[in-house]
Amino acid sequence: MKYDWLNDYLLNKRGVTKDLQADWNWIRYHIGGKMFAAVCLEWETNKPYYITLKLEPAEGDFLRSQYEDIIPGYYMNKVHWNSIKPDGNVPDDLLKDLLDKSYELILGSFSKKKQREILELSCCGTECKKCSFYGNMCKGCNECLGKVFHAPAGRACPIYECSVKSKKLRNCSQCAELPCTIWRETKDPQLSEEAFEKNVEERVNNLKS
Repeated sequence: MKYDWLNDYLLNKRGVTKDLQADWNWIRYHIGGKMFAAVCLEWETNKPYYITLKLEPAEGDFLRSQYEDIIPGYYMNKVHWNSIKPDGNVPDDLLKDLLDKSYELILGSFSKKKQREILELSCCGTECKKCSFYGNMCKGCNECLGKVFHAPAGRACPIYECSVKSKKLRNCSQCAELPCTIWRETKDPQLSEEAFEKNVEERVNNLKS
C-alpha cells in the first residue's frame, strides 16, 4: 500500500481506537466505539486491497465520478460508504481530507456532551484529567457542565457558557474566533503572560488535533 502513513495518521487522532475484525480480515478504526475507517486485507497475503470510509452521499457520488480508484463501499452501505484502492491514484492530501471527514461524520453522530467525553477535552481544549485540581476540587468541565472550581459561584465558566450553552458547539474548535477575548478574560492570574500564551497554544493544538 502506497499510503504507508495511514495507520499513524488515524491513531494520532484524538479518541481513536483500532482492532482487527478477524472474520472479515479488516483493520478497523473507531471513534466512540463506531467505525469510521477500515483497511480491508487479503486473506492469503494480508495485503490491503481497499480503504473504506464514510462520506456525505453527494460528495461520495462526485468523487466516484472523478476517480476510478474510488468505488461504492465494499460490503458496506453503498450510499454512505466508499472504498479506495490502496495502490491507486487518489492523492495523499485528498485521502487525508476524506479520512478527516469520515472521522468528523462519525464523531458528529454523538451528542455534543458525548463528543467532549470521547475526546477527553473540555470545551476550551483543557485535558481535565491532567489538571492538578481534577478529582479533588473539580470533577472536570464535562462532568460538572462547566461549573468548574474557578467559575463564578453556581454558574458555568464563561467559555462553557459561550461555546456550549449559547453557540451549541462541541467545543471552541468550531468557532471562527478561536482563541477569543473570553479566553483572554478568563486568564489564570497566577500565570505569567508567557505561561498563559503557552497554555493557549497547547489548548488550541488539543482542539485541532
